[in-house]
Formats: sequence, structure tokens, C-alpha cells
Amino acid sequence: MVTANWAGNVVFSSREVHRPASMAQLQELVARSDRVRALGSGHSFSRIADTDGEHVTLAGLPPVVEIDSAAATARVSAGLRYGEFTGQLHEAGFALPNLGSLPHIVVAGACATGTHGSGQGNGALGTAVSAVELVGADGELRTVRRGDDEFPGSVVALGALGIVTALTLDLRPTFGIRQWIYEGLALDDAEEALVAGYSVSLFTHWAGDGFEQVWLKQLDTDPEPPVRWLGATRAPAPVHMVPGVDPQHCTPQLGEPGPWHERLPHFRLAFTPSSGDELQSEYFVPRAALADALRAIDGVRDHLRPVLQVSEIRLVAADDLWLSPAHGRDTAALHFTWVPDTDAVLPAVAALESALVEFGTRPHWGKVFGTAPATVASLWPHLTDFATLTLKHDPEGKFRNAMLETYLPR
Repeated sequence: MVTANWAGNVVFSSREVHRPASMAQLQELVARSDRVRALGSGHSFSRIADTDGEHVTLAGLPPVVEIDSAAATARVSAGLRYGEFTGQLHEAGFALPNLGSLPHIVVAGACATGTHGSGQGNGALGTAVSAVELVGADGELRTVRRGDDEFPGSVVALGALGIVTALTLDLRPTFGIRQWIYEGLALDDAEEALVAGYSVSLFTHWAGDGFEQVWLKQLDTDPEPPVRWLGATRAPAPVHMVPGVDPQHCTPQLGEPGPWHERLPHFRLAFTPSSGDELQSEYFVPRAALADALRAIDGVRDHLRPVLQVSEIRLVAADDLWLSPAHGRDTAALHFTWVPDTDAVLPAVAALESALVEFGTRPHWGKVFGTAPATVASLWPHLTDFATLTLKHDPEGKFRNAMLETYLPR
């Protein structure tokens, strides 16, 4: 039975975990439960997935991947991991616009918490969603589609509207990606580097000058980049973003071409990228504020270094999803992977949040943060609208938990 999240920093409060084998069983479970939440892959580091009622995993439901070639969409089971169906999309001649760094995450949980990849033209993963199917508080199955008034509040919904059972995703023609790693980029060149490929990630330990690595993912039809670029040098052999870790866990590098689903993630599905011995935080600032935000982080590096494993900088395109980290603004995502010691990490988180507060910095719902509820309410202009939506569909609070009670206005 699942008792904790992947990292082990959240021990779940649920009294029971259910694994229904059919939609009818799921609907009956939800209808009779007083409090219930869905469990995905457990890759959240906050208590967003917790409940003191009952947990339900969708891993026992029959997997579904229905590709509509004419409409260029795919209807997929909510409990599938991205790595379990993206290959099928590719074989059918299609692709998703972007993927996160891990192919191990469950599609419904990733979209519900605002998970994203990178690229100035790429939205968060939830922006590919065109329909959400979910079991509501009454046990009935309903569908919310793009164009419906409630749709912008029903994708990044934090599990507060029901148990999502399937998502319809917009597709594009399949494409190839080549991945190059560069070493040694100056801090002032971050913005230019981040727009140089289809998807770009910058990695640093905030211990030296600038970024130790640039992961440049370019379309395989683009010209090969130079060996030396923006003062950085192409890595001569595969690398991992954390020193000392075997790069066999990472997706192919050195410019070896491959399909989108085998290059856009940083890690291979066949390998567990780490043992879970980490905590994570992530903050989202307006893209226009990126340079100033990086200098602000550099100013508190002494608070970060002792507990930091690695930091990653990415871009996310603006969207209209109410609780998305990129709602209403092109966004820079500032990610931090910490050592697995909550007491040691929280002071670093506090120093980081203080340094970034002037930029209207949004925290990631599924990661460690200490942003005050009043501040959170000021950062998402539709938070009250979302709270109203949850009360409409779940007046008794069946899908709410302690974290939602803290951050959603009543």
C-alpha cells in the first residue's frame, strides 16, 4: 500500500488506499466517500495529493490510448505515465508539443499541478489538454471541453474538482530532436541561451560563475550548433546534471538524433532517475524579470549551496489556465533540487523566497514552498473564481484537503 510520496517527505494521512478495476467501481467509491483524493506517481513534494479520507489509484483501470488522426487528438487514461503512451503517438505519426524532464510522471497529476518542460514557444503540459473527463462528488462522470466556461479552471485543478479519469490531448505531427550539452555559460548570457533551441535548460549549483551546463534540444532539421557557443564549450561525452551521477540515466546526447519522446525528457523511462533522496522547490517569475531574478538568487547563494543538489532554469509560454504557473504571462521557471533534509532546506527556501518576492513570484503547487496564503491569493487573479468553481461542484469538500483549505478562499 502507498503510504508516502516518492521522496518520503510526505507521509500520507489517508485511512485507506483503493485500486478500482473498473469505472463503475471508481464511481461507487467516490459517491460513498466523505473525503477522497487521487494518487498519481507520487512526484509531488508538497501535501497537494494528501487526504485524511481515502486515496484512490487509477493504476488498476484498463489503459486507454485512442488516437483520432482526423482531429489530431488522443484520448488517454489519466493514470498512464507519459512514457507509457508517447511512443504509441510517435508510431502513429503524432507528437505532443512538449514533455517534462521525467517520462515517469502520470499525465493527470502532471497537468493538474502545472508541470511543464521548456521552450519559449512551449506551454505547460496542461495546455495540450482539450477535454477533461472526471468523476464528480456525486459519482457521476462528466466532461469539460475547451470552449466551456469552466474549462480554464478544470485543467490545472489540483484534484479539487473530482477524480480525473481521462484527458484528450492535442497533437502535432511527429518530429525529431537532437540534444547537445554545453559547459560554462555566463550568467548574463542566460536569456540568449534559453531561446536558442526548441527546448533549453540551464543547470547551476550556484557555486561558481554562471551555469555549469546548458542542455540544448534542437529540431533535427536545424543546423548543427558550433562546438563553442556563447563562450560555452560542447561536452565531449555524455554527462548528468548532478556531478558524480551516471549519465546512463539520461536521454541520448552528443547530437544523436531521435524522436521527440526520447529526447525532450532529461531521463529515460527505463531508469529511475534517482532514489527519491531529494526535495524540490520551483518558482515562476515573469520572463521579463529573469535577469534580475537570477541576480537576486546569486545574492543569496550562500544560503542555498549547503543544501542544493542542482538548480535548473527554463522558459514556459503564457497560457489562460487559471491556476497555471504561466497564467497570463510568459514565464521563467526557477527550479531547485535540495538534499533530503526538510529542516535544513526550509531556511534556504525562506531566503530564496525573500529574494524573489519583488518579482511576483509564483510557487509550484506540487513542490516545497513557504509562500503565505495571502501572497498566493494575490499571485493568481482567478483563485477566487476557482474556489467558487470547487464549491459549485463539491459543496461538501469531498475533494478538499488541508493544503487546499489553506490556500483556497472560502
